[in-house]
Amino acid sequence: MATEKQKRNTVGYLWDTLYGWHDTGTGGNAPANPAQGLQPVNRHFSSPEPKRRLHELVQVSQLRTHLTNLSAKPATKTQLERIHSTQHINSMLQQSQLPKGGDCGDGGSPFGQGGADIAMLSAGGAIEMTRAVLDDVVDRGYALINPPGHHAERNRGLGFCLFNNASAAASFALEERGLERVAIVDWDVHHGNGTQDIWWEDDRVLTVSIHQDRNFPVDSGFVEERGTGKGKGFNLNIPLPPGSGDLVYETALTEIVVPALKDFKPELIILSTGYDAAMMDPLGRMMVTTSGYFNMTQTLRAAADTLSEGKLVVVQEGGYCQYYVPFCGLAVLESLTGENSGFKDEYAEIVEGQIRNTFTHEQIDYLKKAYTSHFGEGSPALESLVPSTNDGAV
Repeated sequence: MATEKQKRNTVGYLWDTLYGWHDTGTGGNAPANPAQGLQPVNRHFSSPEPKRRLHELVQVSQLRTHLTNLSAKPATKTQLERIHSTQHINSMLQQSQLPKGGDCGDGGSPFGQGGADIAMLSAGGAIEMTRAVLDDVVDRGYALINPPGHHAERNRGLGFCLFNNASAAASFALEERGLERVAIVDWDVHHGNGTQDIWWEDDRVLTVSIHQDRNFPVDSGFVEERGTGKGKGFNLNIPLPPGSGDLVYETALTEIVVPALKDFKPELIILSTGYDAAMMDPLGRMMVTTSGYFNMTQTLRAAADTLSEGKLVVVQEGGYCQYYVPFCGLAVLESLTGENSGFKDEYAEIVEGQIRNTFTHEQIDYLKKAYTSHFGEGSPALESLVPSTNDGAV
């Protein structure tokens, strides 16, 4: 007979108005500078607009009644010091007090006055969702937070990220709830370099990044990066060539990520979800659709059900197309809740007509390289990773 926990299907949801107030300036790939011909633009790439629109779409959808709303509170400095150096934290806090704010660390990631306070609320949102899942307040949850975090390394911010939200959540689970193994799976189009850096020498966290090869940062995210010391073998990179779509991503997840999770046996899975691998995104060159995000979430949710008693925390990362991001996020929430939102993907006809649901030899080679790096040569599963092909597309 099913237990009360098995019968219920509660999904936490977290958003704070201040996430939509995070100021990222008026530049594009660099701050506006008339002397260099860089005109100010209405919205920076990392404007909160796509995430705000996602939140509002959720609120007018049928999913609204199937979500348990949770509130964020800021991460403490002590919680952040578990994953970041005090020097980095102080730098973000000091710059945040300036009249015009500061920069995360790469010269192209501005944040306005008070930006570090919102970033601490973002990290705190990830922690609060993790708390709710681990304390059985909800079964799984979606923290729609901003600014993102997966590029923030131990000693510096980068790529629109001040503090590493997913790592703050993982550290909370390890240090404050006594877990021994946490997996962070990142399918943002950009390499999760910050998450990799923070857990590089730690065998308690399996870090997995599926990303566009050499997009950002251009000098990281290669399959040879495996961790060092106790952490050797606990970092898995799956770089994919531009043009990879639903089939490639779904295969990477089912044939590489899920087996790696089974080997690791996590007590909690944290998903860093970015929607910049989607069609139409200005900062990625991938071709994932809402159907792809739905199917990938189904796969990861099933893995969590089998391996970690269903404990799955979804943490928002990037995504820069204000038109398509809301529908991608809605698809993930439909998977998490098992409910229909009442809306169909209004862009499906446009984007699906531009993709071929096939493999190319280049994509197969990338997948096999990642597989071999983690599992080694000679595995019987390697040859069946993808169908055999002739030259050209499969």
